[in-house]
Amino acid sequence: MAFSNPGFSQSPAFSEKGAAVIRQERAAAGQRPVEYNGMTAEQLQDLYTQPAAGPVETDRMTYEDTITKTVIAFAVVALGAAVGWFIPALAIVGAIAGFVLALVNIFKKRPSAGLVLAYSAAQGLFVGGISSIFEAQFDGIVTQALLATASVFVVTLLLFRSGKIRASAKATKIFMIGMIGYAVFSLLNLGLMAFGANSNPWGLRGTDIPGTNIPIGFVLGILVILMAAYSLVLDFANIKTGVERGAPRIYGWSAAFGLVMTVVWLYVEILRLLAILRGND
Repeated sequence: MAFSNPGFSQSPAFSEKGAAVIRQERAAAGQRPVEYNGMTAEQLQDLYTQPAAGPVETDRMTYEDTITKTVIAFAVVALGAAVGWFIPALAIVGAIAGFVLALVNIFKKRPSAGLVLAYSAAQGLFVGGISSIFEAQFDGIVTQALLATASVFVVTLLLFRSGKIRASAKATKIFMIGMIGYAVFSLLNLGLMAFGANSNPWGLRGTDIPGTNIPIGFVLGILVILMAAYSLVLDFANIKTGVERGAPRIYGWSAAFGLVMTVVWLYVEILRLLAILRGND
């Protein structure tokens, strides 16, 4: 399957060839199966009475360890957001730094905890800054966006765990086409706004659909939020694959990076959708 989130796509732990890469890494590190031939009864008994090896001893990715890394990454996002909230101008710094660090994390062959946390901090500055700006214009909008984002995340996770929604090759292909189309639209809209071709504060997003009072941004926002929710499904599927294949623990940081990327995208889209709706009242 082609994975959409670039935070996962470059990591061998989540690719089709990942199992072979992981085996090679373990062999190179000397982590080979224990051979029992020639062991005495006492040695076997000592082996059986040993406490169960945890993720640290086995160097394998687990759900618990991945959750811990993800919580740490989001805690850093929250700290960065607190700073950005009081200094909104840092949103620009966060956006630029976040973009650069995202590229570094995406193309780095082996994940780095420091780089993932640096990306999380930059995203926090960006999210906190724009949230402060939006809150100044629309009272209570940040609380609404946070609750909506948390709701989408929890519902998507529960549906994935129950098996009611799953990633499929066909759905992922449609998702990728939608992402390309959305990227083209966003660049076009940005260009029109930059050159003054559209005076609406939201550009084409704020323009009503012909014959209706419904802004294009409302319909587009709903579709993009659905795409972000499907991106979460792909993220959860990638984490499941990494755990089942026994990926090295370090790849839990790739999972944290991918989830931060998707959740921040989801939050920004919900925030923008709410602003368009409230600005249209």
